[in-house]
Amino acid sequence: MNSVATVLGEATGPKYDGKYIRAMAKMMLKNLTIKETLTNVVIPAFDIRRLQPVIFSSAQGKEVAWKNALLADVCISTAAAPTFFPPYYFETRDVDGTKHTFDLIDGGVAANNPTHLAITHITKEAVMGKYRFSGPEVFDGRRMLVLSLGTGTQTYNDLYTAQKAAKWGLLSWIFTNGTAPILRIFGDAMSDMVDIHVSTIFQALQVEKNYLRIQEDNLKGEATAMDISSPENMRALEDIGKKLLKKPLSRLDVETGKFEPVKGEGTNADALARFATLLCAERKRRNPA
Repeated sequence: MNSVATVLGEATGPKYDGKYIRAMAKMMLKNLTIKETLTNVVIPAFDIRRLQPVIFSSAQGKEVAWKNALLADVCISTAAAPTFFPPYYFETRDVDGTKHTFDLIDGGVAANNPTHLAITHITKEAVMGKYRFSGPEVFDGRRMLVLSLGTGTQTYNDLYTAQKAAKWGLLSWIFTNGTAPILRIFGDAMSDMVDIHVSTIFQALQVEKNYLRIQEDNLKGEATAMDISSPENMRALEDIGKKLLKKPLSRLDVETGKFEPVKGEGTNADALARFATLLCAERKRRNPA
C-alpha cells in the first residue's frame, strides 16, 4: 500500500480528482481484489458518510462478496489522508447484485496505530476456528509475535504548552506555526494509547519479547513531511531506516510513556533476526518436510 501512496504522492491539488488517481492505481494493481493478496492483510479506512471505520481484509474478501473490493480502491481509500488527498468513493456488489457504497478517507483517523486492529482480527479469526492455533490461549499473547513498525515522529517536547494553548482560539487549534495541533494531539494520543495497551498486556504476561515496536522519534526537516516524495527525501528516509536497525532495542516504560533501551537484548536488527528465526521454526513445524 505504501508504494501505491508514494506513486500517488504527486497527485495532489484540485486538478487531480478520484478518477485520475484511480487510473494511476489500476495501472499498478490491474483488477486484483483484496482476496488475491499474497499474504493475509487487514487494511483500515474511515467512512465519512456513515462516520464509522471500514476494515478490509483478505479473510473477509474470501467470504463476503461485497467486501472483496479492488485493491486499487482499497489502497486509494486507506491513503486518502485529509488535506493531502481527496475522499474517495467507490461501489461494490453482493452476490445478489445489491450495491454497497463507500465514502472513504485514510484509516489513520480511526487506527493511527493499527497494531491493536491486527491483534483483534487474529483473535477473532482464531476464536472462530479459522487458524491452526485457535483456542482461548490465543488471547494471552504467548502464541503471538507482534511486529509494529512506526513511520516516524518528530520530537515534540514543549511544542505546545498550557500557557500557549490558553490563548488560542478555534483557528489556532486547527493551525499554528505550520502545524495542526488538534490533529497531532488526536493522532499521537490514539497511537500511544494502543502502544501502552499492547505493551502492558505483553509485559503483564511476561512475554514482552513477543511484542517488538520499532519507531524513529526524532525526525527532522523534510523527513517529517507526508507529501515530499523526491528522490533525495526517499534516500534520506532509507538511510534513517538503516540507522534505526543499528540502534539498541527499546521497550516502552508504561509509567513514563517513553521508550527506554533494554540492556542485553542487542539492536533492533538482532530482535528482527530473533523474530525471523521463531517464524521459520513455526513454519517448519506446521509444514514438516
